[in-house]
Amino acid sequence: MSESAGLQFVSPYAFEAMQKVDVVRLAALSDPELRLLLPCLVRMALCAPADQSQSWAQDKKLILRLLSGVEAVNSIVALLSVDFHALEQDARKEQQLRHKAGGSNGESILVSQLQHGLTLEFEHSDPLRRLRLALSELLAIMNKVADSNGEWFLKSSELFESPVYLEEVADVLCILQAELPSLLPIIDVAEALLHVRNGDWFLCLLVANVPDSFNEVCRGLIKNGERQDEESMGGRRRTEALRQLCQMNPSQALNIRAMVVEECHLPGLGVALTLDYKPDTADDAVSPLVSYVSGLLLGTNGKVRTWFSMFIRNGQQRKRESSSVLWQMRRQLLLELVAILPRSRSTHEPNDSVEDAESSSGYSGLREEHVVKASALLRLYCALMGIAGLRPTDEEAEQLLQLMTSRPPATPAGVRFVSLSFCKLLAFPTLVSTPEQEQLMVMWLSWMIKEEEYFESAAGVAASFGEMLLLVAMYFHSNQLSAIIELVCSTLGMKIAIKPSSLSKMKTIFTQEIFTEQVVTAHAVRVAVTNNLSANITGFLPIHCIYQLLRSRAFTKHKVSIKDWIYRQLCETSTPLHTQLLPLIDVYINSILTPASKANPEATNQPITEQEILTVYQGSTAGGEGGRAVRSRYSITTQLLILYYILSYEEALLSNTKQLALMQRKPKSYSAILMDQIPIKYLITQAQGLQQELGGLHSALLRLLATNYPHLCMVEDWVCEEEVTGTLPLLRRMLLTSNTCRYSQTQLHDAFQKVPSSGPRLMRMLDHLTLLSAGDLIPYAEALTGSMGLLLGPSVPRRIPQTLNKLWMVLNTVMPRRLWVMTVNALQPSVKMLRQQRYIQNDLMVDPLIVLRCDQRVYRCPPLMDIVLHMLNGYLLASKAYLNSHLKETADFDRQSQTISNLGLGQAGQPDTPEVTREELKNALLAAQDSAAVQILLEVCLPTSEVQTGPLGAGGDAESLLQSMRATPGPIKQEEGARRAEGEGEPDGGLLSDLREVQCLICCLLHQMFIADPNIAKLVHFQGYPQALLPLTVAGIPSIHICLDFIPELLAQPQLEKQIFAIQLLSHLCTQYALPKSLSVARLAVSVMATLLTVLTRAKRFSFFMPTLPCLVAFCQAFPPLYDDVATLLVQVGQVCASDVSTKTRDIDPLITRLQYLKEKPQKVLVPGGDKSRLGLPQRAAEDLGGADPDVQLCYRIEATFMDIISTSQHGL
Repeated sequence: MSESAGLQFVSPYAFEAMQKVDVVRLAALSDPELRLLLPCLVRMALCAPADQSQSWAQDKKLILRLLSGVEAVNSIVALLSVDFHALEQDARKEQQLRHKAGGSNGESILVSQLQHGLTLEFEHSDPLRRLRLALSELLAIMNKVADSNGEWFLKSSELFESPVYLEEVADVLCILQAELPSLLPIIDVAEALLHVRNGDWFLCLLVANVPDSFNEVCRGLIKNGERQDEESMGGRRRTEALRQLCQMNPSQALNIRAMVVEECHLPGLGVALTLDYKPDTADDAVSPLVSYVSGLLLGTNGKVRTWFSMFIRNGQQRKRESSSVLWQMRRQLLLELVAILPRSRSTHEPNDSVEDAESSSGYSGLREEHVVKASALLRLYCALMGIAGLRPTDEEAEQLLQLMTSRPPATPAGVRFVSLSFCKLLAFPTLVSTPEQEQLMVMWLSWMIKEEEYFESAAGVAASFGEMLLLVAMYFHSNQLSAIIELVCSTLGMKIAIKPSSLSKMKTIFTQEIFTEQVVTAHAVRVAVTNNLSANITGFLPIHCIYQLLRSRAFTKHKVSIKDWIYRQLCETSTPLHTQLLPLIDVYINSILTPASKANPEATNQPITEQEILTVYQGSTAGGEGGRAVRSRYSITTQLLILYYILSYEEALLSNTKQLALMQRKPKSYSAILMDQIPIKYLITQAQGLQQELGGLHSALLRLLATNYPHLCMVEDWVCEEEVTGTLPLLRRMLLTSNTCRYSQTQLHDAFQKVPSSGPRLMRMLDHLTLLSAGDLIPYAEALTGSMGLLLGPSVPRRIPQTLNKLWMVLNTVMPRRLWVMTVNALQPSVKMLRQQRYIQNDLMVDPLIVLRCDQRVYRCPPLMDIVLHMLNGYLLASKAYLNSHLKETADFDRQSQTISNLGLGQAGQPDTPEVTREELKNALLAAQDSAAVQILLEVCLPTSEVQTGPLGAGGDAESLLQSMRATPGPIKQEEGARRAEGEGEPDGGLLSDLREVQCLICCLLHQMFIADPNIAKLVHFQGYPQALLPLTVAGIPSIHICLDFIPELLAQPQLEKQIFAIQLLSHLCTQYALPKSLSVARLAVSVMATLLTVLTRAKRFSFFMPTLPCLVAFCQAFPPLYDDVATLLVQVGQVCASDVSTKTRDIDPLITRLQYLKEKPQKVLVPGGDKSRLGLPQRAAEDLGGADPDVQLCYRIEATFMDIISTSQHGL
């Protein structure tokens, strides 16, 4: 709106005086300034005020005195004297008329036919006619704006263009809007004024006379504005009008700019307001323009970013115009850039031509106070070029390159500036276009390499630009251009589209002139490790460089040892865990096991030595799962990372055995002695409490433990840990408030030696120990486990071994492996102790059954038996893992040698045979191991008075498996009566007996074993065990119902003993689990018995049916539908037996007759009144005939079975 350039606008001083109604400041205004505010002041003086205070009365007098000397006041008073109500009615009638006429300029109610032009009519008219003329013209413009559908137009109006009458027209306009606000909403009036010449001047006067409407008018103009204001004349006029309004009220300029961003309209206005903004206090760091544009392009609002980027792109398509807001912005940014350049590099102001490169040969440093501003400018230009698509002019490009290659001071801000400059060079390599500029860049990069160590030490930062240089060089060598692009975007903090092809020139410079691969590897090893490396240290660190070099196998290729650097860095770590540490360990392990190339299989890195690993764990809490409680000088993070390295290394070694065998390489595995000295469980417990700070390390360690150390991941242990580390134990430990009652290990050992006389004192000590944490309890572990055997003697109170069991479970959460070895050695029989046979961890993993070769009295001490069963379960799992790893370690090398030998002998096609055999042997060994453990535990469940002398299935001369394992066989002594107090000396059959408690513990373990591997249950029952244990196993092992799946197979076995055991087991299962499946298996068993009746010899028939006939009673009790089949079977067996003894002197026919009668009329057999004397007769006869013919005995057994079935069916058990 250049047409209003010569007009006087309302000054900010005058607007503020009007806004605050400051009469004193209004009185200080000049006459021309006061003239613009007369409409409001006159109305203020004449209208009745709402404020009736004395102060306003005085102010009103001052206003009247101020207006008394102004001649134009009379005309304004005359304007206020008309009848505005009638005027409004006429105006509304005219609006209706125009609406009916379709908006055409026909007859007017407000204005009759004009005799002269609009200007002359206005001059010669009275106040009322002046109001009518102005109102008619304004309504016409407003109607046209409403009908234009957003299309811009400029209305030529003589009334608003005549410079002579502008002030009078402005007075009329202000009076009309003030008196007719419903007819003339101020936002609609403001919108209409944009379409006439001098509209911005009229708008400023209108708002100045109604200062409260400032924000309302501005928001309305912005909402109705264009998304891109510089694209059209209307947008530019709107921007200029709002700019004038903000110049009139500069305090609201930033609020108006915020409205612009909120609505995403008029981007040029936002920039213009920023250019006009003059802060009260100058900020030396960053200018308002840089802050505003950076916030738009680098903020999180994608809509705003796209909107402003479109403004930049569209603005570049037009020719360069000095009036363009975009070019004003670029000029201002260039001025700021040149202002902070070192004086020796830029000694002139920017002009419109390309600057000569010769003027930039100096190398003075960037001033420290300019570094932050320079970094902000670099990021802004990156955003403008990368996000908004700004194409820099030659002058801008030259000055940018001068700034980027300047040398800042050695401060953290200087390090940041160099990193940004380097990434900008990579992101926009087109800034370097001439050979002189390329030489300048190479010299600057060389300076970076030379000064990197000084910058890092002087600035006191852990992440310097040297690591970034090294990392980019490695990426270029491995042609990972996408990684370089990601690095650049991450450093700049913005997503920029960079074409990989644009990096070709930089790649050549890096790989051929600055960083060859050998220089990169040699330099990387000399880089110092990052002290206390954690996730809190951001930026690009040496660890990133080493990681990339390891991935590209640069160290092994150039025979550079990196093991020491990695070990030092792992020792310099802290929480929270840095995300690059685990990938570094993984790629390092891969470089140890896998050569860089097949041509050179020895090109691998060296693993960390065992001595270095032991150094990390020396003095650690629970060192070696049994050391003294001394704090290690290494952090828990370092110890966990080393543990992760060892476990990952061992796992990778096993998984790569095939490839290693083909290459005839066998890397060394870490010894079992080393693993025994690492407190694995303690470290895992510590990591569990630091999961948030350790990231994924805890879960990774659990995965490795579950694979390699399953005995450290038992569910029972996790549940026990919850009990040990929960809230209740914590509250109990809070009771231990002083250190005055501490007991030494020697005192505890002496108290154990004097048991039972020292029982009360020992209990006080043990109760005190229960208040200690697991870590504090470790020093007492040896005294507690070494004295376990002393608790097996008579008269020891039950509470002592129970408390010892609790303490043992607490220790098991931090030092399980060493604790188990100590416990196994402590519980050996006394004879073995004399021979001082001490087992080690490896012995127990090879043969877990050593755990059961303990003192026999343990089998009747439930607290200690619980410990033994826990260890047995753990060592069975450990043995499986040990055998699996042993098989993997040796199988592939054996197969390789077998393959080579077969090739030498010409026997192709046989290399896989030994592998299959080894796997089968391993599985057979594990099955035999598990089944032997189960059989021993089942034999422990037998009462001592009924020691079995036959094999486990049925009768024979072989010794029991349990007795054959023990070095000194002998019966378990009955010491419960003398040893246990408070009713614990019940006989073995009692509900509160030690035997019953031990049986429950064993049944719980067998239940878990059967669930974990159902094949164990199948194998054990195919082997068989004493029939006396069947009621216990069926009732005490819930998972034993799986036996129903394989009983048909067991019935099909050729051995008569297994068939008998199957029927006996089935009889108890049918009683316990009366299921449809049990019914079908029972029916099958009856059918098998009927079949065997026809094929068995006389002797075998007696051996088979005597123990199995009572089982038919259980079948009929559980399933009454089987009665007919069972009765038929019994009659058939009786007939066969009777036929065999028909030649005897004793007539057996009456027996057959009775059996037939029992089958047909069983209800008539019982004596009324429940007398069972008749049922006992056959049984007594059978007892009397104990030495009689077997068939006769069998006949009486059949009759007794019949009577039992009838009895149970009538009365039940």
